[in-house]
Amino acid sequence: MKKNRIIALLICLIGINTMFSQETFKLMHYNLLNYPTQDASKLQYLEIILDTYRPDLFTVNELNNLTGANAILSSLQFINPNYSSATFVTNSSDDNIGNTNDLQNFVYFDSSKFILVNQTIVQTLYRDFNHYTFKLNTVNQAVNPIFIQVIVCHLKASSGTTNQNLRLQMVNDLETYLDTFPSTDYVILGGDLNLYTSSEPAFVELTDVTNNITFVDPANKVGSWHNNTSYLDVFTQSTRTQTGLGGATGGFDDRFDFILTSENILTNPDIFYVSNSYQAFGNNGNLNCFNSEINTNNCSGITFDATIRNALYNMSDHLPVTLELQTNETLSTTSYKLTQAFRILGSNLVTDKLSIQIDTNKFKSDFIHIFNTLGQKIESFKIENLNLLQLNVSNLSNGIYYIAASNYDLKPLKFIKSN
Repeated sequence: MKKNRIIALLICLIGINTMFSQETFKLMHYNLLNYPTQDASKLQYLEIILDTYRPDLFTVNELNNLTGANAILSSLQFINPNYSSATFVTNSSDDNIGNTNDLQNFVYFDSSKFILVNQTIVQTLYRDFNHYTFKLNTVNQAVNPIFIQVIVCHLKASSGTTNQNLRLQMVNDLETYLDTFPSTDYVILGGDLNLYTSSEPAFVELTDVTNNITFVDPANKVGSWHNNTSYLDVFTQSTRTQTGLGGATGGFDDRFDFILTSENILTNPDIFYVSNSYQAFGNNGNLNCFNSEINTNNCSGITFDATIRNALYNMSDHLPVTLELQTNETLSTTSYKLTQAFRILGSNLVTDKLSIQIDTNKFKSDFIHIFNTLGQKIESFKIENLNLLQLNVSNLSNGIYYIAASNYDLKPLKFIKSN
């Protein structure tokens, strides 16, 4: 009798644990600063950022072209083979203000967690809003499908009444579009909003409680951000004061980049915001960072070390913003682990020779291959049961390369060729 009670208790506990299991999703939004046109080689810094945070959903601004989109996807897939992306499209809005048609929005996602259902564009007088509909890949998706509407935007830059009005016109076009949504939809808005204060008309419109979809700031830092150290912990621009790197050079003094959520995401158990998870990624909240460069000691702290802040400094004049969402549903995912069977000896920054040590017990391939950041195979080398392989890479152009085996269950390597 006692044994039966114990078994019943265990079954009950297992059921409770299953019932309250939670899955977490990491979101990141980032203005890439004219990638790859401004400097294609800065992909090496983006890789450090992405490998550190490993977002499940990654939205971007200022992606210039399909070549750059594919390069980022290749980098992501070396981190996690499940990464995928939407179909790349260029800005279609009628631009009578300036040449911004080389600044695209885009999205990448972990396809084991998100299913891309649809994508569309919302035209404005200046730049498109890009709308992506995702469904969570849950066990119960046939019975309880959970959809997330993800909108990526890049509002008109610069201060002044004229630019404020242009931002408002863009937001009004979005709100007209959102009026066609069910008011119960879960909506994420990620973008470089170029807002100086929450009293600006565009932000007031986005957060209007009478809207069909009302956006809220998960960071709960509504106010006058510009040059106000009370909001320094959510500042995202500028990472630099030095000229010659592109973008703004004013130092750390503005909050331009946001992830806003529909207000129901703060409360609904199907998909909800993880309390206190909102971050300006790379921002240690150090008051000495005001008007400084992000990679200096003025911006030091325990959360983001010098390596990641240096990568952020070299990648863009913006910081990414991140947050986490959770669901009480269980994901329908298959674990995919890569085996570490070979490694680079010494530095992965090379000029002519690359030494690869091989674990022959795990490494069953006859060849290893070198790929560029576009996923194109550049060279192949025969293994011949060697424990140590010396590769001559002197003929390669400067840039980032990957080494992968014929059997792709082995974790790839990365090296940088530099003369």
